[in-house]
Amino acid sequence: MTRTDRRTFLGASAAVAGAVASGAVAFKAGTSAAQQSERKLRMGVIGVGGYGMADAYAALKVGGAEIVAVCDVDSEHLDKAAAGLEKAQGAKPKTFKSYQDLLASESLDAVIIATPPQWHALQLIDALEAGKDVYCEKPVSYDVREGEAMVAAVEKSDRIVQVGFQRRQSVAMRQAAEFVNAGHVGELIQVDAQIHYRAGLKSPDVQDPPASLDWPLWCGPGPLIPYSPQVGHQSWRLEKTSGHGHLVDWGIHLIDATRTLLDLDMPTQITAAGGLYAYDGRITTPDTLSVHFEFDQVPVHWRHRLWGATEYNDDVNNGIFFFCTEGTVFATDRKWVVVQGNKKEEHEAGADMGALHMADFLDAVQKRRQPACIMRDAFKSTATVQLAMIAYETNSTVNWDPDKLEIIDNKPAAALLQRQYRAPWQHPFTDA
Repeated sequence: MTRTDRRTFLGASAAVAGAVASGAVAFKAGTSAAQQSERKLRMGVIGVGGYGMADAYAALKVGGAEIVAVCDVDSEHLDKAAAGLEKAQGAKPKTFKSYQDLLASESLDAVIIATPPQWHALQLIDALEAGKDVYCEKPVSYDVREGEAMVAAVEKSDRIVQVGFQRRQSVAMRQAAEFVNAGHVGELIQVDAQIHYRAGLKSPDVQDPPASLDWPLWCGPGPLIPYSPQVGHQSWRLEKTSGHGHLVDWGIHLIDATRTLLDLDMPTQITAAGGLYAYDGRITTPDTLSVHFEFDQVPVHWRHRLWGATEYNDDVNNGIFFFCTEGTVFATDRKWVVVQGNKKEEHEAGADMGALHMADFLDAVQKRRQPACIMRDAFKSTATVQLAMIAYETNSTVNWDPDKLEIIDNKPAAALLQRQYRAPWQHPFTDA
């Protein structure tokens, strides 16, 4: 990560807000001087569940783009997505079950990847080889070594790649960070991030998958686990072999925001504790978790609880605390609060983060510039939470060398940096 990343983050919203407000971004065909006629960017979507469609509609809202192809391993999702997009844009996209077939379409300029994480590495690398620009949802990858392979592939290519850390467009978080970094509440001593909520669980009982869903293909290079509603659509986020749990799936947004707001690199030491206290037998990742990250500049603490009552003050269920010597600042998506002594100041700062982040990507594609969230930096946020889960799963302290990208003196933990792929798929990471 270069030290321009924080400035890029802090300026990204202002750079593209006007484009979102006007509802139009002008795009030019291709990348060569010979292709300068303005037209809409032709996009495909791989994975048309909740976030895939949210990203697709964000692109249409920004303007200057059309969705010409969609792909999913569930035919019901595919048909519903195609019908919705036809209604929204006046043209029905082509439909594909195989993402490779979608990528083979020469009419595509860019793709959105919004599949579960076990598919991200292969799909992104294949998209780059097909010459497509990519908007890839977080987390970057399922395991750390996949992420390294993705960074290498992106930096070897000439493609524009944006990762879906939409909170890089939060005006409230940006303003809070500027206030803290300016020293208005003294020296920053500690950061706490948390997202507590009551998980809506489905049945964990093994059953046949829906007839419309190709379950073995959905599992892909990950283990072929028995199907249940709790590990299928949407609920896969709390399944260890796919979403890898609440911190990796949702908490990663706040860890990424913390890193970027404060210009942090990667933690050098991680400890974690928690377990399945309320939902044992129903999910496979911790329903209660605390993680301590030692960054060079400041310690960062994460905690989540997926059960029971909400907070004493539910305004702080989801957000980041900046604890300083002369006061505390709390920031969430659309509001930030300063507490000094008995004085409390609240600041509202709303933003359509999804549209802003997509607008930044579309503008970056047009101008052939780097977007707000480049792959190397997104990898660091992703690897940070993956290391936390390794610390939890091995019940050990993980000491991390951010330069060598290695876990130090902990063989059981180091063994979890790379997961074995299920045949016939091959892991993209090599030591060469």
